[in-house]
Amino acid sequence: MRILDIHTVKKQLTMSMAIEAIEELLNVQGEHPTWVKTPERLVIPTFEESSTKSSGSHLSMPAVVFDGTNEYAIVKLVTICPDNPKRDKPTTMANVTVSDNDTGEMLAFLDGVYITQVRTAALSGIATKYLANPDSQVAAVVGTGGMAYEQLNAILTVRPNIKQVNLWNRTEQTAHKFQEKFKKDYPQWDVDFTVCDDIEAAILDADIINLATRATSGLFEAAQIKADAHINAVGAYQASMKEVSNSVIEASTSVIIDDAEGGLHEAGDLIQAHEDADSTWTWDKLTGTLSDLINEKVTIDLNANKGITLFKSVGAASFDAAVALKVAQKAKKDDLGQFVAL
Repeated sequence: MRILDIHTVKKQLTMSMAIEAIEELLNVQGEHPTWVKTPERLVIPTFEESSTKSSGSHLSMPAVVFDGTNEYAIVKLVTICPDNPKRDKPTTMANVTVSDNDTGEMLAFLDGVYITQVRTAALSGIATKYLANPDSQVAAVVGTGGMAYEQLNAILTVRPNIKQVNLWNRTEQTAHKFQEKFKKDYPQWDVDFTVCDDIEAAILDADIINLATRATSGLFEAAQIKADAHINAVGAYQASMKEVSNSVIEASTSVIIDDAEGGLHEAGDLIQAHEDADSTWTWDKLTGTLSDLINEKVTIDLNANKGITLFKSVGAASFDAAVALKVAQKAKKDDLGQFVAL
């Protein structure tokens, strides 16, 4: 078994590699639906009874992937720790195991923090590739926590013409830290940053808007954004959370989700819109899934006046599996990580 710490994972996992791995997975699912198995994740609330710690959750996310020759079991174990930013640690802590189903041997044990960040961002990158204007120039990042770095990296990977990035965070100092860290960690992107005092200024001229917050009500209305803006919403991962307002959902000509089944329980924005008697949006108006885009069951004409497009991400174990398996296979080929005989 190979043990791959976060530093080893970071050295070999690129955004392009993650995007390619997930697109390959979605193609396989389209052609052979039974080759990828992802049972519903197990979610256990944490610290619900504590008055001194913020409640979070622990998740077990298994998947089985068959590639036509070999089959693998990949399991991600996640703990959501809302108090971690105060400790200078990621809110989402995770580890991933990769096993060979032929022999049952564990092939790799990987740090899953970076894999989670990159695969979540890669989903936004894929959605942006299929839903955002090809000549997008301005991006807005709303919520500048740990997930936001790779999410911005992903949209720049597929829309490299972006030159202006507007930042907004509830705590302005965090947005300034984001700017400094992003410039240092991603010198390949020549973009100008503006830290905005209010969210309205950040989103006003944005062609692409990235959302990654724990908001419980819509952050802005449809009238406040461009008529053809694309939105990637990766926050609001519980039914009680909401960062995309009903007016934005209702105004969207396309609403795409990564995992339709998971969204019924976890996509707070869409769940609340569906349940709101004053909302005109219901689940039967969902345009489709990311797989539908990849496999051309849903097509969006980006050369026309496409209107507002919305991508809602809740995540699924299969996406982690695709990226983790790619990393594990590369590590074996290049003899990376620490090998431990079990």
